[in-house]
Amino acid sequence: LGGLHILGTERHESRRIDNQLRGRSGRQGDPGSSRFYLALEDDLLRIFGGERITGIMEKLGMEEGEPIEHNLISKAIENAQGKVEGHNFDIRKQLLEYDDVMNQQREVIYRQRREALDGKSLKPVIENMIYEKAEEIAYNLTEERLRSEEWDWKGLNKAVLKQFHFRMGDVDPDAMEGLTQDGLAELISDFCLKVYDEKEAAIGAEDFRNLERIIMLQTVDNLWKDHLLSMDHLKEGIGLRGYAQQDPLIVYKKEGFELFQDMISRIKEETLGILFRIQVSEPKKIADLQQPRDQRMIFSSGDEPEKKKPAKRAQKKIGRNAPCPCGSGKKYKKCCGR
Repeated sequence: LGGLHILGTERHESRRIDNQLRGRSGRQGDPGSSRFYLALEDDLLRIFGGERITGIMEKLGMEEGEPIEHNLISKAIENAQGKVEGHNFDIRKQLLEYDDVMNQQREVIYRQRREALDGKSLKPVIENMIYEKAEEIAYNLTEERLRSEEWDWKGLNKAVLKQFHFRMGDVDPDAMEGLTQDGLAELISDFCLKVYDEKEAAIGAEDFRNLERIIMLQTVDNLWKDHLLSMDHLKEGIGLRGYAQQDPLIVYKKEGFELFQDMISRIKEETLGILFRIQVSEPKKIADLQQPRDQRMIFSSGDEPEKKKPAKRAQKKIGRNAPCPCGSGKKYKKCCGR
């Protein structure tokens, strides 16, 4: 029977699709043929060079509907397809670059979650968080050019109370003399570690490790979900930065990194806040919470379930037209029976 003759009514944006269509003409190794028909109103010709071809036709005095067959038009169509393919490639490449920003952040978060899920002790991580927060408080509320006696110690105590839920109290004047910002960070960190070790001793080392793991995972998961939503909102409108002569990708990387750093800081802040606010309940209350409640078992098959008995009235039913028992002299339906 031979091959097929393929008729194409338009040219696709991708040359690969056109070549696949031409390949359909050959059947079981037999030679075939293909022919494409285009109009100047097609999207591909209209966007890329349609007006130029129309101008050439008018100069040559060609009538409407007359077929045009020339290598110049075939090359123009191939050039247009190449431009469209390049544009689509740039879109895919840019999408991968945007996704790469999220992949880098995702690797950091998933690594942190794996450390908690693998059962490793998180105490070194928590101790590192404590020192970082203590250092942040020390550097934000003090000035290096001032002497330690002139620092805002009242504000420092408030900041420590807000973050770690305890008061440092009065600092020894001898320790305060010549104190630097790094020394203050170590001083706050030592206070915090002392309180933290007391909580661990009261609850028990093993139970406290489990608490650290649970609180860390819950905090990371909640804040990570919020961060993903924030990154989606940022990505939706980042293209408008191009009107301000800014590269949207660079702005997305910069602002995405700032959002990520803010999320990491909030993870540390909320994790430490919860751990330092944990209170040990009384053993009696714990036993009451752990005591199982009696639950009635309902079988899906076997014996029939016990039928509920109808409730009986303790007094005789009062008719609607009977005198109201309250003594008003009205009918029951007009008085208390409303």
